[in-house]
Amino acid sequence: MRRAGAAVARPARSVGLGLAALALVVAAWEGYKLLAPDDGWLVGEVRLLPRTSDLAMPHVSDMLARLVEPVTGAAGAPALWVAVVQACAASLRVAAVGWVLGVGVGLVLAVLMQRVRLAERAALPFVVLSQTVPLIALAPLVKSWGSKLELGAFEWQGWMSVAVIASYLAFFPVAVGALRGLQSPDAIHRELLTSYGAGWWQALVHLHLPASVPYLLPALRLAAAAAVVGTVVAEVSTGLPGGVGRMILELANFASSDPAKPWAPIFGAIALGLVASGVVALLGAPLGRYRRAEVTA
Repeated sequence: MRRAGAAVARPARSVGLGLAALALVVAAWEGYKLLAPDDGWLVGEVRLLPRTSDLAMPHVSDMLARLVEPVTGAAGAPALWVAVVQACAASLRVAAVGWVLGVGVGLVLAVLMQRVRLAERAALPFVVLSQTVPLIALAPLVKSWGSKLELGAFEWQGWMSVAVIASYLAFFPVAVGALRGLQSPDAIHRELLTSYGAGWWQALVHLHLPASVPYLLPALRLAAAAAVVGTVVAEVSTGLPGGVGRMILELANFASSDPAKPWAPIFGAIALGLVASGVVALLGAPLGRYRRAEVTA
């Protein structure tokens, strides 16, 4: 009974802390808007803090009210929040494909590096180095390479380039987190399995993979958020229509005439990252018996 109560209390506490953090951000936004001058704070000609005019920083209430208004003035136009949800759903589908690809590549790399020490020394520096490449420059290249692929009747689609970019960000935390987890069992446990005559595959399944769960679960959540970031950035860089990244770019043109409108897809992208991370957390719930002490990625 006590364990069941603790299991319910942990999610409730997380939700409460999240809501408290959101309230703190709103209070800081409105407080700065109330106290700071309209032109922001300048030191000489250097602007240290942003402007607080309604054009630069709309009130939170105005941004929320704009969500329920039509997205355009055309007859029958849906509410802005409906358009944002539809765009987020399109981006989520692409991010999910990128996440699956990234998790697969990351796990294969982690197992390879754990199995072959030389592979770890050779591949791990390049795994880390790969994350220094700017996505905004890489995305058009991936789109160009993909459009030149010819495999019979197969035709490369624009969303596939975005999914590849999402997987590029997602594989890194999985590869590093899984490698740490696979290497975490103590020598005494490895020697025990060796004394039983267990082979490499048996040791992987019965020892290394269960031991990697506390490291792998936070890495998977981080990979989900990274896949969303990669999807949004790639949608902007490649011009893929229909997603929330493209919507952010399109509504940015209304910053001067309708300042509350461009914030809607930004909120949608934030919510999309939280939803993706939450879904992955739910997928990892059946592995709770292995989560004695979860380790941050």
